[in-house]
Amino acid sequence: MNTLQQWAYQWGIPDAAMADLQQRLTTPMKVATAGTSEAAVQAQVRLDAAKVGMLTWRNNVGVLMDQRGVPVRFGLANDSAAVNKRVKSADLVGIKPVTVTAEMVGTVIGQFWSRECKHAGWKYHGNEHEQAQLRWAQIIQAHGGDAGFAS
Repeated sequence: MNTLQQWAYQWGIPDAAMADLQQRLTTPMKVATAGTSEAAVQAQVRLDAAKVGMLTWRNNVGVLMDQRGVPVRFGLANDSAAVNKRVKSADLVGIKPVTVTAEMVGTVIGQFWSRECKHAGWKYHGNEHEQAQLRWAQIIQAHGGDAGFAS
């Protein structure tokens, strides 16, 4: 059982609710775009996000050697090779403006947002790489953020 499943069990979250959450996270947001490549989808997602007042950034993840030959890791959830194998942060991260309810005096908060961009027509297959990307979305969603896939 993974951590999210353990949490759901602990709090009595029905299996049907968890299945619905996984489907929502792995069903990509459809993007109308001139191109079908991942890069074209990513560009369109960023344009659409800007239209609703969001700030977005490209989250490059990897490792390079410095001039001494020491590896330097960069990108979110890339603290080590082991962490990166298990959790792969999304292509895009940002801040989504959200107006909170009257109980919170109508203030605006910034909600963490992220999207893993895929080529048009992509479908989730659950391979190891996609599972690690899904874990990222689950972590963000479990902490009140907005995360998922886009194609």
